[in-house]
Amino acid sequence: MQEKLEGIVLNVIKYNEKHNIARIYTDKMGMLSFLVRQGSTHAARMRNAMFMPLSVIGFEGRLQSGRDLGTLHDVRRVLSLQSIYSNPMKNAIAMFLSELLSHTIHEQEQNMVLYSYLKSCISRLEDNKGSVANFHICFLYRLGQFIGIQPDIESYREGYWFNMNDGVFTSSPSAGMKTLTPAQAQVLPLLSRMTFDNMHLFKFNREQRNEMIDVMLSYYRIHNSTLGTLRSPDVLKQLFI
Repeated sequence: MQEKLEGIVLNVIKYNEKHNIARIYTDKMGMLSFLVRQGSTHAARMRNAMFMPLSVIGFEGRLQSGRDLGTLHDVRRVLSLQSIYSNPMKNAIAMFLSELLSHTIHEQEQNMVLYSYLKSCISRLEDNKGSVANFHICFLYRLGQFIGIQPDIESYREGYWFNMNDGVFTSSPSAGMKTLTPAQAQVLPLLSRMTFDNMHLFKFNREQRNEMIDVMLSYYRIHNSTLGTLRSPDVLKQLFI
């Protein structure tokens, strides 16, 4: 089967001496894996440059029934991401996003709402001319809406606890459930008001940002057992003051 696809490169791993495997989240078929030929020629190096984390590419995918790996042909860039790969802070965010998405998205089915959101986020990160210190925090919170784990902000009241298992706020700790204290929980309504357009107005210090990352990743892990330990957050925690 041949299919014209657009996709977001999430990661590339070595397969053998001649090929790597690229995991790509596609617009029409969800998460797919493809063989990517390696090489030392100029053409091969140019091709490999299109498979950096969060690269958005168009291509013809060839898939065979019963095989997990497809092949891709006629690969082209859809978005030019010069800023993301030249700016150390944006590059660190891109690594975080690609690692997070690699662990949280598994479905091999079309989800154009999610795909469009991710493509829009990549474009916003590339085009952002101001501070990106809150970008990954905003992304983490907003992604919950698209994967079905967004906290129920309507249930929030001042002094309430947050039941992480059920995603709701409660007047007291829930027995047998992982919870956030009222002091920790009050940040969630704040984050619900953050967008990529106004994120520069939210002033956090390094300690506050790092706590937000830890809390939200803990929440993700409760709802996604495959998330595990990520390496990229440690880099982010050192970058933004």
